[in-house]
Amino acid sequence: MSKDKLRIDKNCLNCDHVVEERYCPNCGQENTPSRKTFHHLFIHFFEDLTHYDNSFWRTIFYLFFKPAALTKAYMAGKRMSYLGPVRLYIFISFVTFLTISLFPAETINKKESSKTNKNTKELIIPTIDSLHIEEKSVNGLTKVGILSQKNNDTIIKILQQTTEIDRGKSNNKEVADFGYKSVNQLDSIQKHGDKKIKVSKTEYWFLKKWLAVKEENTNEQIIEKFMYSFSSNIPKVLFLYMPFFAFTLWLFHDKKKWYYFDHGIFTLHYFSFLLLLILTLFLIDKTTLLFAPTLVMEWIRFSIKSIGIFWMIYYFFPAHRRYYRHNFLKSLYKSSLIILVNLAILFILVVLFALYTFNEIH
Repeated sequence: MSKDKLRIDKNCLNCDHVVEERYCPNCGQENTPSRKTFHHLFIHFFEDLTHYDNSFWRTIFYLFFKPAALTKAYMAGKRMSYLGPVRLYIFISFVTFLTISLFPAETINKKESSKTNKNTKELIIPTIDSLHIEEKSVNGLTKVGILSQKNNDTIIKILQQTTEIDRGKSNNKEVADFGYKSVNQLDSIQKHGDKKIKVSKTEYWFLKKWLAVKEENTNEQIIEKFMYSFSSNIPKVLFLYMPFFAFTLWLFHDKKKWYYFDHGIFTLHYFSFLLLLILTLFLIDKTTLLFAPTLVMEWIRFSIKSIGIFWMIYYFFPAHRRYYRHNFLKSLYKSSLIILVNLAILFILVVLFALYTFNEIH
Protein backbone atom coordinates (compact mmCIF):
# COMPACT_ATOMS: atom_id res chain seq x y z
CA MET A 1 0.00 0.00 0.00
CA SER A 2 1.19 3.54 -0.78
CA LYS A 3 2.68 5.57 2.07
CA ASP A 4 2.17 9.01 0.47
CA LYS A 5 0.43 11.68 2.50
CA LEU A 6 -3.23 12.25 1.76
CA ARG A 7 -4.60 15.53 0.47
CA ILE A 8 -6.47 17.75 2.88
CA ASP A 9 -9.09 18.37 0.22
CA LYS A 10 -11.57 15.48 0.15
CA ASN A 11 -12.69 15.99 -3.44
CA CYS A 12 -11.22 13.49 -5.91
CA LEU A 13 -8.97 15.12 -8.51
CA ASN A 14 -10.19 12.69 -11.16
CA CYS A 15 -13.98 12.66 -10.79
CA ASP A 16 -14.64 15.27 -8.05
CA HIS A 17 -16.34 12.66 -5.89
CA VAL A 18 -16.04 12.94 -2.10
CA VAL A 19 -13.22 10.75 -0.78
CA GLU A 20 -13.66 9.66 2.82
CA GLU A 21 -10.57 7.47 3.08
CA ARG A 22 -7.48 6.92 0.88
CA TYR A 23 -9.13 5.76 -2.36
CA CYS A 24 -12.06 7.28 -4.20
CA PRO A 25 -15.13 5.02 -3.92
CA ASN A 26 -16.28 6.17 -7.38
CA CYS A 27 -13.21 5.80 -9.61
CA GLY A 28 -10.62 4.19 -7.31
CA GLN A 29 -7.95 6.92 -7.63
CA GLU A 30 -5.76 7.50 -4.60
CA ASN A 31 -6.32 10.91 -2.97
CA THR A 32 -2.67 11.99 -2.86
CA PRO A 33 -0.93 15.14 -4.21
CA SER A 34 -0.56 15.16 -8.00
CA ARG A 35 2.99 16.57 -8.01
CA LYS A 36 5.59 13.88 -7.33
CA THR A 37 9.37 13.72 -7.09
CA PHE A 38 11.48 11.82 -9.63
CA HIS A 39 12.30 9.29 -6.91
CA HIS A 40 8.58 8.66 -6.47
CA LEU A 41 8.07 8.16 -10.21
CA PHE A 42 10.95 5.68 -10.37
CA ILE A 43 9.68 3.69 -7.38
CA HIS A 44 6.10 3.87 -8.63
CA PHE A 45 7.14 2.39 -11.99
CA PHE A 46 8.51 -0.78 -10.41
CA GLU A 47 5.68 -0.84 -7.90
CA ASP A 48 3.16 -0.99 -10.73
CA LEU A 49 5.09 -3.84 -12.35
CA THR A 50 5.82 -5.93 -9.30
CA HIS A 51 3.28 -4.73 -6.70
CA TYR A 52 6.20 -4.75 -4.25
CA ASP A 53 4.72 -7.70 -2.45
CA ASN A 54 4.95 -11.46 -2.51
CA SER A 55 2.97 -11.74 -5.74
CA PHE A 56 5.99 -10.80 -7.85
CA TRP A 57 8.39 -13.27 -6.27
CA ARG A 58 5.71 -15.95 -6.15
CA THR A 59 5.12 -15.43 -9.87
CA ILE A 60 8.84 -15.69 -10.67
CA PHE A 61 9.23 -18.86 -8.59
CA TYR A 62 6.23 -20.57 -10.21
CA LEU A 63 7.33 -19.49 -13.68
CA PHE A 64 10.86 -20.80 -13.23
CA PHE A 65 10.36 -24.04 -11.31
CA LYS A 66 6.74 -25.13 -11.82
CA PRO A 67 5.93 -25.51 -15.52
CA ALA A 68 2.32 -24.51 -16.38
CA ALA A 69 1.37 -23.96 -12.71
CA LEU A 70 1.19 -20.21 -13.26
CA THR A 71 -0.92 -20.58 -16.40
CA LYS A 72 -3.33 -23.01 -14.72
CA ALA A 73 -3.74 -20.68 -11.74
CA TYR A 74 -4.45 -17.72 -14.01
CA MET A 75 -7.01 -19.64 -16.07
CA ALA A 76 -8.65 -20.85 -12.84
CA GLY A 77 -9.32 -17.22 -11.90
CA LYS A 78 -6.51 -16.70 -9.35
CA ARG A 79 -5.32 -13.47 -10.94
CA MET A 80 -4.69 -11.18 -7.98
CA SER A 81 -2.11 -13.51 -6.42
CA TYR A 82 0.22 -13.36 -9.45
CA LEU A 83 1.50 -10.87 -11.98
CA GLY A 84 -0.60 -10.67 -15.14
CA PRO A 85 0.88 -12.50 -18.15
CA VAL A 86 1.17 -9.40 -20.37
CA ARG A 87 2.71 -7.28 -17.62
CA LEU A 88 5.04 -10.14 -16.69
CA TYR A 89 6.30 -10.57 -20.27
CA ILE A 90 6.82 -6.83 -20.79
CA PHE A 91 8.73 -6.51 -17.52
CA ILE A 92 11.01 -9.53 -18.12
CA SER A 93 11.57 -8.57 -21.77
CA PHE A 94 12.49 -5.02 -20.79
CA VAL A 95 14.92 -6.09 -18.07
CA THR A 96 16.48 -8.88 -20.20
CA PHE A 97 17.27 -6.87 -23.31
CA LEU A 98 18.27 -3.78 -21.34
CA THR A 99 20.73 -5.82 -19.29
CA ILE A 100 22.20 -7.58 -22.32
CA SER A 101 22.60 -4.27 -24.16
CA LEU A 102 24.68 -2.93 -21.26
CA PHE A 103 27.22 -5.73 -21.71
CA PRO A 104 28.36 -5.77 -25.36
CA ALA A 105 30.05 -9.00 -26.42
CA GLU A 106 33.15 -7.19 -27.72
CA THR A 107 33.93 -5.57 -24.38
CA ILE A 108 35.59 -8.63 -22.90
CA ASN A 109 37.56 -9.38 -26.04
CA LYS A 110 38.82 -5.80 -26.19
CA LYS A 111 39.92 -5.91 -22.57
CA GLU A 112 41.75 -9.18 -23.06
CA SER A 113 43.46 -7.94 -26.22
CA SER A 114 44.50 -4.70 -24.52
CA LYS A 115 46.01 -6.65 -21.64
CA THR A 116 48.00 -8.90 -23.93
CA ASN A 117 49.22 -5.90 -25.90
CA LYS A 118 50.52 -4.29 -22.73
CA ASN A 119 52.28 -7.42 -21.54
CA THR A 120 53.90 -8.35 -24.82
CA LYS A 121 56.02 -6.30 -27.17
CA GLU A 122 54.92 -6.50 -30.78
CA LEU A 123 57.70 -7.18 -33.24
CA ILE A 124 56.89 -5.68 -36.64
CA ILE A 125 58.69 -7.27 -39.55
CA PRO A 126 58.13 -5.76 -42.98
CA THR A 127 57.01 -8.20 -45.62
CA ILE A 128 58.84 -8.56 -48.89
CA ASP A 129 55.80 -7.14 -50.66
CA SER A 130 55.95 -3.98 -48.53
CA LEU A 131 59.46 -3.32 -49.84
CA HIS A 132 58.01 -3.17 -53.40
CA ILE A 133 60.50 -5.68 -54.78
CA GLU A 134 59.49 -7.19 -58.11
CA GLU A 135 60.89 -10.11 -60.08
CA LYS A 136 62.13 -7.76 -62.85
CA SER A 137 64.20 -5.84 -60.33
CA VAL A 138 65.82 -9.07 -59.10
CA ASN A 139 66.63 -10.11 -62.67
CA GLY A 140 68.16 -6.69 -63.24
CA LEU A 141 70.46 -7.09 -60.23
CA THR A 142 71.55 -10.47 -61.60
CA LYS A 143 72.36 -9.04 -65.03
CA VAL A 144 74.65 -6.41 -63.56
CA GLY A 145 76.42 -9.06 -61.44
CA ILE A 146 75.22 -8.04 -57.96
CA LEU A 147 73.32 -11.31 -57.46
CA SER A 148 74.27 -14.76 -58.59
CA GLN A 149 71.84 -16.83 -60.65
CA LYS A 150 71.36 -19.23 -57.72
CA ASN A 151 70.37 -16.41 -55.37
CA ASN A 152 68.20 -14.98 -58.13
CA ASP A 153 66.15 -18.18 -58.38
CA THR A 154 65.79 -18.42 -54.58
CA ILE A 155 64.54 -14.83 -54.19
CA ILE A 156 62.03 -15.16 -57.03
CA LYS A 157 60.55 -18.30 -55.43
CA ILE A 158 60.17 -16.44 -52.11
CA LEU A 159 58.49 -13.54 -53.89
CA GLN A 160 56.03 -15.87 -55.61
CA GLN A 161 55.15 -17.67 -52.35
CA THR A 162 54.73 -14.37 -50.48
CA THR A 163 52.37 -13.05 -53.14
CA GLU A 164 50.23 -16.19 -52.94
CA ILE A 165 50.09 -15.98 -49.14
CA ASP A 166 49.16 -12.30 -49.20
CA ARG A 167 46.41 -13.02 -51.72
CA GLY A 168 45.09 -15.79 -49.51
CA LYS A 169 45.04 -13.47 -46.49
CA SER A 170 43.23 -10.75 -48.39
CA ASN A 171 40.61 -13.24 -49.52
CA ASN A 172 40.04 -14.41 -45.95
CA LYS A 173 39.28 -10.85 -44.89
CA GLU A 174 36.37 -10.64 -47.30
CA VAL A 175 32.96 -11.30 -45.80
CA ALA A 176 31.87 -12.84 -49.11
CA ASP A 177 33.17 -12.70 -52.66
CA PHE A 178 30.60 -13.33 -55.41
CA GLY A 179 32.88 -12.55 -58.33
CA TYR A 180 31.68 -9.01 -59.03
CA LYS A 181 33.82 -5.93 -58.44
CA SER A 182 31.17 -3.19 -58.66
CA VAL A 183 27.51 -2.42 -59.31
CA ASN A 184 28.40 -1.14 -62.78
CA GLN A 185 29.99 -4.46 -63.69
CA LEU A 186 26.92 -6.34 -62.48
CA ASP A 187 24.57 -4.06 -64.42
CA SER A 188 26.67 -4.43 -67.55
CA ILE A 189 26.56 -8.22 -67.32
CA GLN A 190 22.78 -8.19 -66.79
CA LYS A 191 22.22 -5.95 -69.83
CA HIS A 192 24.78 -7.22 -72.32
CA GLY A 193 25.97 -10.56 -70.99
CA ASP A 194 25.08 -14.06 -72.14
CA LYS A 195 22.03 -15.76 -70.61
CA LYS A 196 24.30 -18.31 -68.93
CA ILE A 197 26.07 -15.69 -66.83
CA LYS A 198 23.00 -13.57 -66.03
CA VAL A 199 21.40 -13.99 -62.62
CA SER A 200 17.77 -14.10 -61.53
CA LYS A 201 15.89 -11.04 -60.28
CA THR A 202 16.25 -12.13 -56.64
CA GLU A 203 19.98 -12.75 -57.03
CA TYR A 204 20.36 -9.45 -58.87
CA TRP A 205 18.65 -7.54 -56.02
CA PHE A 206 20.85 -9.22 -53.42
CA LEU A 207 24.11 -8.77 -55.35
CA LYS A 208 23.38 -5.14 -56.20
CA LYS A 209 22.60 -4.36 -52.57
CA TRP A 210 25.71 -6.25 -51.44
CA LEU A 211 28.03 -4.43 -53.84
CA ALA A 212 26.51 -1.05 -52.91
CA VAL A 213 27.08 -1.76 -49.22
CA LYS A 214 30.66 -2.90 -49.87
CA GLU A 215 31.43 0.32 -51.72
CA GLU A 216 30.45 2.40 -48.68
CA ASN A 217 31.66 0.15 -45.83
CA THR A 218 34.59 -1.99 -44.84
CA ASN A 219 34.10 -5.67 -43.99
CA GLU A 220 34.30 -4.92 -40.27
CA GLN A 221 31.68 -2.17 -40.58
CA ILE A 222 29.30 -4.46 -42.47
CA ILE A 223 29.51 -7.15 -39.78
CA GLU A 224 29.20 -4.61 -36.97
CA LYS A 225 26.17 -2.87 -38.48
CA PHE A 226 24.46 -6.17 -39.27
CA MET A 227 24.99 -7.62 -35.78
CA TYR A 228 23.88 -4.40 -34.08
CA SER A 229 20.70 -4.10 -36.14
CA PHE A 230 19.94 -7.82 -35.82
CA SER A 231 20.37 -7.94 -32.03
CA SER A 232 18.56 -4.66 -31.35
CA ASN A 233 15.47 -5.85 -33.25
CA ILE A 234 15.24 -9.31 -31.67
CA PRO A 235 12.64 -8.16 -29.06
CA LYS A 236 10.33 -7.01 -31.88
CA VAL A 237 10.78 -10.27 -33.79
CA LEU A 238 10.14 -12.32 -30.66
CA PHE A 239 6.99 -10.33 -29.92
CA LEU A 240 5.74 -10.82 -33.49
CA TYR A 241 6.57 -14.53 -33.36
CA MET A 242 4.44 -15.30 -30.28
CA PRO A 243 1.10 -15.24 -32.16
CA PHE A 244 2.48 -17.86 -34.56
CA PHE A 245 3.49 -20.04 -31.62
CA ALA A 246 0.03 -19.70 -30.07
CA PHE A 247 -1.54 -20.50 -33.45
CA THR A 248 0.35 -23.80 -33.70
CA LEU A 249 -0.93 -24.70 -30.23
CA TRP A 250 -4.45 -23.91 -31.42
CA LEU A 251 -4.00 -26.17 -34.45
CA PHE A 252 -2.99 -29.23 -32.40
CA HIS A 253 -5.72 -29.05 -29.74
CA ASP A 254 -9.48 -29.33 -29.45
CA LYS A 255 -10.99 -26.09 -30.82
CA LYS A 256 -14.16 -26.43 -28.71
CA LYS A 257 -12.32 -27.01 -25.45
CA TRP A 258 -9.45 -24.59 -25.93
CA TYR A 259 -9.77 -21.05 -27.26
CA TYR A 260 -6.97 -19.10 -28.89
CA PHE A 261 -6.92 -16.94 -25.74
CA ASP A 262 -5.96 -20.00 -23.66
CA HIS A 263 -3.03 -20.76 -25.93
CA GLY A 264 -2.03 -17.09 -25.87
CA ILE A 265 -1.72 -17.10 -22.06
CA PHE A 266 0.34 -20.30 -22.19
CA THR A 267 2.59 -18.71 -24.84
CA LEU A 268 3.13 -15.52 -22.82
CA HIS A 269 4.18 -17.50 -19.77
CA TYR A 270 6.41 -19.84 -21.78
CA PHE A 271 8.22 -17.00 -23.55
CA SER A 272 8.56 -15.14 -20.26
CA PHE A 273 10.26 -18.23 -18.85
CA LEU A 274 12.64 -18.41 -21.84
CA LEU A 275 13.65 -14.77 -21.45
CA LEU A 276 14.05 -15.13 -17.69
CA LEU A 277 16.30 -18.16 -18.15
CA ILE A 278 18.34 -16.38 -20.84
CA LEU A 279 18.80 -13.43 -18.48
CA THR A 280 19.82 -15.71 -15.61
CA LEU A 281 22.39 -17.59 -17.69
CA PHE A 282 23.73 -14.32 -19.08
CA LEU A 283 24.23 -12.81 -15.62
CA ILE A 284 25.84 -15.99 -14.29
CA ASP A 285 28.21 -16.09 -17.26
CA LYS A 286 29.22 -12.45 -16.75
CA THR A 287 29.72 -13.06 -13.03
CA THR A 288 32.01 -16.04 -13.58
CA LEU A 289 34.20 -13.92 -15.85
CA LEU A 290 35.19 -11.91 -12.81
CA PHE A 291 37.10 -14.91 -11.45
CA ALA A 292 40.43 -16.21 -12.68
CA PRO A 293 40.07 -18.41 -15.81
CA THR A 294 40.96 -21.73 -14.17
CA LEU A 295 39.98 -25.21 -15.32
CA VAL A 296 37.56 -25.56 -12.39
CA MET A 297 35.84 -22.28 -13.28
CA GLU A 298 35.50 -23.34 -16.92
CA TRP A 299 33.86 -26.58 -15.82
CA ILE A 300 31.47 -24.64 -13.58
CA ARG A 301 30.51 -22.34 -16.46
CA PHE A 302 30.05 -25.30 -18.80
CA SER A 303 27.93 -27.19 -16.26
CA ILE A 304 25.66 -24.21 -15.57
CA LYS A 305 25.16 -23.56 -19.28
CA SER A 306 24.43 -27.25 -19.93
CA ILE A 307 21.84 -27.40 -17.14
CA GLY A 308 20.25 -24.17 -18.34
CA ILE A 309 20.00 -25.32 -21.96
CA PHE A 310 18.59 -28.68 -20.87
CA TRP A 311 15.95 -26.98 -18.70
CA MET A 312 15.10 -24.62 -21.56
CA ILE A 313 14.45 -27.54 -23.92
CA TYR A 314 12.79 -29.88 -21.41
CA TYR A 315 10.52 -27.25 -19.82
CA PHE A 316 7.99 -27.22 -22.64
CA PHE A 317 7.14 -30.93 -22.35
CA PRO A 318 5.94 -31.03 -18.70
CA ALA A 319 4.33 -27.60 -19.14
CA HIS A 320 2.33 -28.86 -22.12
CA ARG A 321 1.31 -32.13 -20.43
CA ARG A 322 0.16 -30.43 -17.20
CA TYR A 323 -1.70 -27.57 -18.84
CA TYR A 324 -3.52 -29.54 -21.55
CA ARG A 325 -3.97 -32.59 -19.29
CA HIS A 326 -2.91 -35.25 -21.80
CA ASN A 327 -1.36 -38.59 -20.96
CA PHE A 328 2.39 -38.91 -21.31
CA LEU A 329 2.58 -40.45 -24.80
CA LYS A 330 -0.07 -38.20 -26.34
CA SER A 331 1.53 -35.11 -24.85
CA LEU A 332 5.00 -36.18 -25.98
CA TYR A 333 3.72 -36.76 -29.52
CA LYS A 334 1.95 -33.40 -29.75
CA SER A 335 4.77 -31.51 -28.04
CA SER A 336 7.34 -32.92 -30.44
CA LEU A 337 5.25 -31.98 -33.49
CA ILE A 338 4.63 -28.48 -32.12
CA ILE A 339 8.35 -27.95 -31.49
CA LEU A 340 9.28 -29.19 -34.99
CA VAL A 341 6.67 -26.99 -36.70
CA ASN A 342 7.78 -23.96 -34.72
CA LEU A 343 11.43 -24.60 -35.51
CA ALA A 344 10.55 -24.52 -39.20
CA ILE A 345 8.53 -21.32 -38.78
CA LEU A 346 11.28 -19.76 -36.68
CA PHE A 347 13.90 -20.63 -39.28
CA ILE A 348 11.86 -18.91 -42.01
CA LEU A 349 11.32 -15.84 -39.83
CA VAL A 350 15.02 -15.62 -38.97
CA VAL A 351 15.99 -15.81 -42.66
CA LEU A 352 13.45 -13.13 -43.59
CA PHE A 353 14.58 -11.00 -40.68
CA ALA A 354 18.22 -11.40 -41.69
CA LEU A 355 17.37 -10.29 -45.25
CA TYR A 356 15.43 -7.33 -43.90
CA THR A 357 18.35 -6.40 -41.63
CA PHE A 358 20.77 -6.67 -44.54
CA ASN A 359 18.53 -4.46 -46.67
CA GLU A 360 18.59 -1.76 -43.97
CA ILE A 361 22.39 -1.51 -43.93
CA HIS A 362 23.68 1.70 -45.45
